[in-house]
Amino acid sequence: MGDHHDDRDAINGDNTIYLAELHARWQDDPASVDPAFAALFATLGAEKSSPPTEDSSAEALKNAYRLRGHSLARLDPLDIAPRPDIPELTPPDGDRDLLARLRRAYCGTIAAEFMHLQDTAQRQWWINRLEEGPLPSPMEPRRILQALTRAEGFEAFCQKRFMGMRRFGLEGGESVIVALRVLIDAAAREDVRSVSLGMPHRGRLNVMANILRKPFAAIFSEFAGASFKPDNIQGSGDVKYHLGTATTLEHAGRTMRVSLLPNPSHLEAVDPVVLGRVRADQDREKDRNRNRHLGILVHGDAAFAGQGVVYESLSLSRLEGYRTGGTVHVIINNQIGFTTVQSDAHSGVHNTDIAKAIQAPVLHVNGDDPDAVASCALLAHEWRATFQSDIVLDIVCYRRHGHNEADEPAFTQPAMVRAIQNRPTTRRLYADRLIKAGILSEQDVETMWQHFQKKLEDQFAASTDYHPDATDWLDGPQDPTRLQDEPERIQPMTGVPLARLRAVGEAIGTIPDGLAVHPRLARQIMARGKAVADGGPLGWATAEALAFGTLSMDGHPVRLSGQDSRRGTFSQRHAVLFDQETSREDTPLMHIAPHQAPLNIWNSPLSEYAVLGFEYGYSLGDPDALVLWEAQFGDFTNGAQIILDQFVASGETKWLRTSNLTLLLPHGYEGGGPEHSSARIERILQLCAENNMRVCNITSPANYFHALRRQIARRCRKPLVVFTPKSLLRNRDAVSMLDEMGPHTRFRPVLPDPEKTEDARKVILCSGKVYYDLAAERTRRNLKDVAIIRLEQLYPFPHHGLMEQLSRHRNAEQVLWCQEEPENNGPWIFVDRRIERALRESGHRVQRPVYVGRESAASPATGLPGTHAAQQGKLVQDALS
Repeated sequence: MGDHHDDRDAINGDNTIYLAELHARWQDDPASVDPAFAALFATLGAEKSSPPTEDSSAEALKNAYRLRGHSLARLDPLDIAPRPDIPELTPPDGDRDLLARLRRAYCGTIAAEFMHLQDTAQRQWWINRLEEGPLPSPMEPRRILQALTRAEGFEAFCQKRFMGMRRFGLEGGESVIVALRVLIDAAAREDVRSVSLGMPHRGRLNVMANILRKPFAAIFSEFAGASFKPDNIQGSGDVKYHLGTATTLEHAGRTMRVSLLPNPSHLEAVDPVVLGRVRADQDREKDRNRNRHLGILVHGDAAFAGQGVVYESLSLSRLEGYRTGGTVHVIINNQIGFTTVQSDAHSGVHNTDIAKAIQAPVLHVNGDDPDAVASCALLAHEWRATFQSDIVLDIVCYRRHGHNEADEPAFTQPAMVRAIQNRPTTRRLYADRLIKAGILSEQDVETMWQHFQKKLEDQFAASTDYHPDATDWLDGPQDPTRLQDEPERIQPMTGVPLARLRAVGEAIGTIPDGLAVHPRLARQIMARGKAVADGGPLGWATAEALAFGTLSMDGHPVRLSGQDSRRGTFSQRHAVLFDQETSREDTPLMHIAPHQAPLNIWNSPLSEYAVLGFEYGYSLGDPDALVLWEAQFGDFTNGAQIILDQFVASGETKWLRTSNLTLLLPHGYEGGGPEHSSARIERILQLCAENNMRVCNITSPANYFHALRRQIARRCRKPLVVFTPKSLLRNRDAVSMLDEMGPHTRFRPVLPDPEKTEDARKVILCSGKVYYDLAAERTRRNLKDVAIIRLEQLYPFPHHGLMEQLSRHRNAEQVLWCQEEPENNGPWIFVDRRIERALRESGHRVQRPVYVGRESAASPATGLPGTHAAQQGKLVQDALS
């Protein structure tokens, strides 16, 4: 053991010879060296039978280059980034030929990081490709120059015609177009049916034009202020470098749809949206091998290292409910974020270090070597196809302008600006190489440039009369021209024949053969099935299962994901059962009928931002599916606020992208404290306008059943937010009968008082759980002149339904709004004037409602049980006094 301890003390980064000797000892007898080194040598793939003892120094040198060669690579086109001194890569007595080969493989304009991969075969895959000779370029030099000409030519034309206008151009990073062209061409050759792209605004217009074939005239017309959409389609629109577009490409008689998804200025927010969209495409077309629908994500270097959603999205890559067979990540590495240099942008060696957490290899490449960029892009495609794993392609380039075209970068980066000003463009450098090699002449290069500029001039002239065509912006099965929908349109019939409901009840009330479920749970399951067979009463979880099951039987896939959603946060759902002895899983809802649509419930990782983005993307890809995301507690939806703000609430009006995503946000004041009470109803309602989504605070299991089925029954797709209950899940009064979900039934936005239907002295309006507190206290006090009316839907506000109920109590002396939430939270601020309007238009004697509830507060709820009970009791008493 003493020798082992000495091994650890003696070895250091500079002692290559000692490392070689130690390796030789390990080859003769693995037990003769410290276990830590034995494990290291085994992990590095050094087989005992590989080179004899006298070659161990060579093996050590190879492994040193495989591990750290990337640090010495010539990646910076500007050559201003310092490279470290690594003595073990330059041993004084090393084999010169071997050193030359290793430097060519690992320290040229391509650098690879793959030694962190735990799979020996995967590491060997890289060794074979990088050490066996020069990498072939998948593109002919003339095609590469054409791609660079189009990339640079577009930006130069825009700079001339639209001086100073923001476009976040690609100048300095034109090789990204080469990489994307190689990736998409490779996908087309393998009969891929769709590629979904996500990227921030840097270079976006260039990618739209040169990869997705958006007409140049369309882009130029948008520079002039025209709309990207046809005149008959409503919507607020968005700036041109946030928009999405799509095209259909043909290759060898096969077609492939390429889509660029819209993205806001939250640079990486689109990452999980793309992943969800790809997964939906795969699931919809039963692409079980996950090789017919692919995702490509383009990132900025600073954002890739700095944005937490990047890691959240990466962490989905190998999870059963979220995997897509690998994503290719392309980084436009400008070596600067906004005006911040790399040394201030992250704490790692490379901005890509976070990718190592999911066993993704990383290829760094000098953007001024387009041949190398093309080779790396092909390697990335081959890796993804072979191992169905993520890979990162880091294209190190620069920004020829500042953060935008009106910015002055020399204020903060004078050295970088000088280096850029003195450097020819990537296209010019590559053209000079081709001329020197005799492949093209200077005249060929100039003709290529002028020909493309002439095309742009023609498109610029045509832009004044350009009118958008649907193919320029439409992407997805849902046609936005069908979006016209009246806010208070009559609710569709969403009831189901009782026999069909009982078939679902039988499935959820039957324990699968051979599954040893927990004894207490077995009783619950059988009781649930009996309740359906008896016609009720039915609780919340049973109504939900009936909605899921009947939709699946109707041919509509159902997908629910969230933290603990299989069981349910409150142990209420138990949609997936677990064998107590083997942990085998079974979902009874999947065994209702032979040809039902897929029904999947997934436990998500502990993420809100990426998972909600993923489910939103999934809803874009399959509008005929019921797609749901459930927060563990509704309070935690603020961790996904960017997705809520930028996509769910406004995606339709900005980008004409429709979604029927359903959010389940547990909400209710039961003394759980500030983080387990409020789903922030007020924040959701603040996002509501232009009939953009549906927001419900439901108290009836039957109404919940109908709200879910309405998501599919309505031809118009809208997001739905449901504030779901906690304590009501087991409240004996919060139940429904089976016939309330049967034929000729529908969702009811306003529920009248079942006890007092007319001529009440006092009317209490409320929404959600507080109804049951009020009703219980009213019964205890035997109050006969108080009516309690529930608003089950808060947006679109059910104006006519509320007027109808208020008219039944037109002579009431008092109309109150009662809520559990503090006055500055909850629905009150939203419903106040809307209730006033309903009172006025119904001819009610009361003109304004009175607020009853908690006082305004900075925190949404108290964390003290005694204080909570006192507050809750007081608001109920105040409402009924």
